[in-house]
Amino acid sequence: MPSVAELPVTPPVGPIPHVEITDADLAFLEDMIAPHSEPYLHAHPKSQSWRPRDAPLDPLLFAAAAASGPHVTRHHYHHDFFPATLGFGKDQDWSQSQGDEKEENEDECPSRYVSKQAPRSQRLAKERKLDSIARLPATPELGTPALSASSESLDELQLPPRAKPTANFTPPPFDSTNTGVQVQCLSRARIPTPHGPAFLHLYRNNRDSKEHLAIVVDPAQLEKPSHQYVSAIRSRSLDAAWSSAESDTDRIVRGAYVGRLTSTTRIPSSRLPEPFEDAAQVPAPLVRIHSECFTGETIGSMRCDCGEQLDEALRLISLPIPVAGPGNTTVPGRGVIVYMRQEGRGIGLLSKLRAYNLQDMGHDTVTANLMLGHGADERGYEIAGAILRDLGLDGEDGMRLLTNNPEKVRALQDEGVHIVERVGMVPRSWQCRQHDHPHVEGGTQVRAMGVTLLGSGAAHGEDLEKYLRTKIDRMGHMLTVPPPSAY
Repeated sequence: MPSVAELPVTPPVGPIPHVEITDADLAFLEDMIAPHSEPYLHAHPKSQSWRPRDAPLDPLLFAAAAASGPHVTRHHYHHDFFPATLGFGKDQDWSQSQGDEKEENEDECPSRYVSKQAPRSQRLAKERKLDSIARLPATPELGTPALSASSESLDELQLPPRAKPTANFTPPPFDSTNTGVQVQCLSRARIPTPHGPAFLHLYRNNRDSKEHLAIVVDPAQLEKPSHQYVSAIRSRSLDAAWSSAESDTDRIVRGAYVGRLTSTTRIPSSRLPEPFEDAAQVPAPLVRIHSECFTGETIGSMRCDCGEQLDEALRLISLPIPVAGPGNTTVPGRGVIVYMRQEGRGIGLLSKLRAYNLQDMGHDTVTANLMLGHGADERGYEIAGAILRDLGLDGEDGMRLLTNNPEKVRALQDEGVHIVERVGMVPRSWQCRQHDHPHVEGGTQVRAMGVTLLGSGAAHGEDLEKYLRTKIDRMGHMLTVPPPSAY
């Protein structure tokens, strides 16, 4: 590497401040960048205090370091060597600088020279933004503007503005003259499940602020109207006209459509119920009124069989239905699960957890509720009955109710629901004690796909046995305990 004295000298392009370079400055640079030869060490004995370097430093690195400042990060080098001090700009006369003297306007107008290359995180964000814009479909109805992917500034990149919701997305108010329970379906969407497709309906009501749900299993709705064999299970409040100004897009987005919704098929439903003559003698739809259970459905608690019941209800409703006639014809299963947000038989999750502690102390589920100042069962079925009526299940054909609870049967009948048959739900753990059960293989339980954390498996354990027996003995649930030989 050449020494400092051997470096070529480039004439200055413009006026530069006068700085006198002394012999000491040259000696310091030579000491830092040159190899320490014996003659040099003899001529400069003070340099022996410096540790010799195996690799001399690049003089250009010193030049860059000398021009550095707080405005330059470790990721960006200078693109020029104009100091960012003294308030001088790039086009100013540097010969007027007085060295350490400070200009009066230094704080008002400091000179800043930064890299024009943005940090990598900003560049990646820009690329992702451009990519997301390029993937957006053209939707003139929603006001999506045409954007150019060649914009160079992040400020020029504007994501599509939020579509301004029309008044059609606000449902009409409840009838103030009607003192009864009123419900309105706010939205409906297709949900694929391990047991087949379903439509999830979200409801509001005039009794509480909870969002109760209805899971409708009616796969025939996905077919063409000519292929439907019975009246569809549809929400009357969802299909009704919410305003005179609503568009077909408004209706489709909230779920008021017929057939299968695709990128090319978008058929809004009729605003008035269409008459439909049943083409076959199909049994009444199977209905389950299910109460929310966070512990059993989400984390797979085996203190109860709620998660198992939800999956079993969806499985049973989805089973093909035999139709009377030649050839043993079957049609897709159909029915509804009304999902009520009444945790812990109506006492709420907080009291439910406290009741669990009382159960661990030896009390059963009914006594634990009573000790906390609650009733044994505080659930109500007025809203569930209103949801069933909104789905058109209040006709003479009635429905088959999937339950073991006689109180639930009486409560729904009081709401005017016509129940033509009660279908019992046997716990899977009791079914699995028979080796020919489909969930048992060689005496060992087999886990298959299903909804909830438990899937299609069976809840079991000592806590569950106590819970089931309490429901039979103290709440009158219609279940038959397996004989001792089955244990």
